[in-house]
Amino acid sequence: MALTLKSTAFQASGEIPRDFSGEGEERTPPLQWSHVPEGTQEFALLCEDPDAPGRDPWVHWVLYGISANTSFLPEGLPDKSSIDVPVRAIQGRNSNDLIGYQGPMPPRGHGWHRYFFHLYALDRKLNLAPGARKEELFRAIEGHVIEEAVLMGRYLRGVKKAA
Repeated sequence: MALTLKSTAFQASGEIPRDFSGEGEERTPPLQWSHVPEGTQEFALLCEDPDAPGRDPWVHWVLYGISANTSFLPEGLPDKSSIDVPVRAIQGRNSNDLIGYQGPMPPRGHGWHRYFFHLYALDRKLNLAPGARKEELFRAIEGHVIEEAVLMGRYLRGVKKAA
């Protein structure tokens, strides 16, 4: 079976809850994966919005140095460059040049945006310092991705659900 990525907070292609957005508490969503390919030494994760205005997708999260023994990321990881608890990971810079996760928050009136969480199973451990950008991550993982899993969620700014 192929590497799979899912969240208990939203279904694949479903709506990302407000708590995980820039309009809410901007917590990292819980993610879990299974069917890890043989030879995996480490994981890296990237979240980006290809629907953002501009030439390039908006990078919301760069995370790497995730142990091959890890199969989940809990909700609400701190926005520190190095995380030791509850999982070990290193965080890079998002498109706002900040360390850690930046939740969905499309421009007002811009409609639905898609957020792609890419999980990369790598055949080696990366030697990237904290604060790497997407481009640096991609250079480091080039030729070392065993398998990739993708989870897409959607978000529409300014919509509150009825209680």
